[in-house]
Amino acid sequence: MRHLLLLALAAAASAASSPLSRAGLPLSLGRAHSATTQGLDLKALSPPKAEGAPLRLRGGAANPVVFFDISIGGANKGRVTMELYADLVPKTAENFRALCTGEKGQGKSGVPLHFKGSKFHRIIEGFMAQGGDITRGDGRGGESIYGEKFADENLKHKHKHTGPGVLSMANAGPDTNGSQFFITTVATPHLDGRHCVFGKVTDGMDVVQAMEANPTSAGDVPIKPVVIADCGQIS
Repeated sequence: MRHLLLLALAAAASAASSPLSRAGLPLSLGRAHSATTQGLDLKALSPPKAEGAPLRLRGGAANPVVFFDISIGGANKGRVTMELYADLVPKTAENFRALCTGEKGQGKSGVPLHFKGSKFHRIIEGFMAQGGDITRGDGRGGESIYGEKFADENLKHKHKHTGPGVLSMANAGPDTNGSQFFITTVATPHLDGRHCVFGKVTDGMDVVQAMEANPTSAGDVPIKPVVIADCGQIS
């Protein structure tokens, strides 16, 4: 199975021929993105502000709110709370929600369809944190609640990769969504139209920043494991 990746637009022919990372992103593009943020205080960047209560779905129901309790190197770092855009991308939001609760049981791969215990296997400072590989844990796997993969959904809706705290699907090209996702730590407009934005961090961006500050080794793998120690649905 091909590595899941965050696709990026190549700015030059040389970038297209650059060595690929574990998840397929040209290393030159990942580093170039980080370089553009040098001199900025990433800790001062705030997530997109929650505009009151979660948006309402047709029929009056509110968008789901879910959480991750994060540990780094075995130490609890706090909770990340997220609103899912079920009003705009219901299938993608439902996949993530159910993977947070674990309510679907065992998947076709033989592992639980549950984020609990899984890792953020790839973190690039000044870019994003990627996780959700529930089958292999290294960026080469993943499984959705609908089977191994499902199609892209409403890529042109109003929410874009506009800043820190955006929740979006990682993929290996069109219509290859599984369980892998990423949380942005800066604006990443080059991913618009290629990755489905399905939610936002509403609380706990300081935890995401702690994840981002954790040193990494080759392949942008965190040296201290960043684990979803617990997860579920709040409302």
